[in-house]
Amino acid sequence: MRSHGCLTLSESKARREAPNVLTLLMRRVTTRPATKSEIRTMKIAVLPGDGIGPEIIEQAVRVLNALDEKFEMETAPVGGAGYEAAGHPLPEATLKLAKEADAVLFGAVGDWKYDKLERALRPEQAILGLRKNLNLFANLRPAILYPELAGASTLKPEVVSGLDILIIRELTGDIYFGQPRGMRECPDGPFKGEREGFDTMRYAESEIRRIAHVAFQAARKRNKRLTSVDKANVLETFQFWKDIVTDVHKEYPDVTLEHMYVDNAAMQLVRAPKKFDVIVTGNMFGDILSDAAAMLTGSIGMLPSASLDANNKGLYEPSHGSAPDIAGKGVANPLATILSAAMLLRFSLNKAEQADRVEAAVKKVLAQGLRTPDIYEEGTTKVGTKEMGDAVVQALAR
Repeated sequence: MRSHGCLTLSESKARREAPNVLTLLMRRVTTRPATKSEIRTMKIAVLPGDGIGPEIIEQAVRVLNALDEKFEMETAPVGGAGYEAAGHPLPEATLKLAKEADAVLFGAVGDWKYDKLERALRPEQAILGLRKNLNLFANLRPAILYPELAGASTLKPEVVSGLDILIIRELTGDIYFGQPRGMRECPDGPFKGEREGFDTMRYAESEIRRIAHVAFQAARKRNKRLTSVDKANVLETFQFWKDIVTDVHKEYPDVTLEHMYVDNAAMQLVRAPKKFDVIVTGNMFGDILSDAAAMLTGSIGMLPSASLDANNKGLYEPSHGSAPDIAGKGVANPLATILSAAMLLRFSLNKAEQADRVEAAVKKVLAQGLRTPDIYEEGTTKVGTKEMGDAVVQALAR
């Protein structure tokens, strides 16, 4: 609530944390050339992880090295690889490197062989730990359908052609981080005395305000349409979410705001996805909806993501998982990881022109008809992970 024209504590905190992220949400960010005194070697923490992670990260690193920029890249184990190396999915040395770096390039974590470990030691805890320790609260997942891949989508071309959605997911709150959680004896109700598992869904006002500001600013830079996804008809947490987003909307009268229940949003994503422009939602709903949106683009192997803090430092990763079933076969699609590296250049390293080059190179190889198995269709040329990386590097040189 406002009082005498002043910002409340939560509003003030949200505004302090959001603005630097907001400046990066233009379609193309322009920057002035750095002076000699400002030029320094930017440090990238490279965390390949498990499964196909090392294979796809290798190609993204090759692309970064082909740009004739001075990057210091240091690699460290994470996920299952971190557990094998140091007995924990997020070793202290890896976390230290991530904190010291200007940006983090992340592959994927997870393998079935670790499923019997206690939850705190499973590979997936590494990414949650990085988000928490680096305060990466804003997750940006663009879902763009390249014209060449319209036939690879499971939906009709007329439904998805021209698709360009930005999903903004709050990343450090919600049921994934809420306490208390665990397993216990059920204390009440019809199942009293039985074992039960429980989690806590919760959001503080400032958490909602800061991600809402990011979303409204993103919508303002695009087509001035924002859809806030919730489940306010059932969950108190998301009635609160809806109330706060509605209040923040007063500061953006030029942006059209629509509220939509998450079940309807899931349906509309496959029924009429182009009705969306910018979507903002909580951690769990965003996790699910962004993966669904990925398939609209032809393959989840095409969807990059950026997770940013309030000062533009970010963790960049493909939206897909570690796919241990195809690890080592040389067939994984590296393009989402390469496009994530482009986002890294744009958002954290302030190198928009180089980001443009990488994105243009990806478009070139798709126009040439090169396809990894996940996006292959008759009439195109099937290539492997390294061959696709080779093609992007070659396209950069032209």
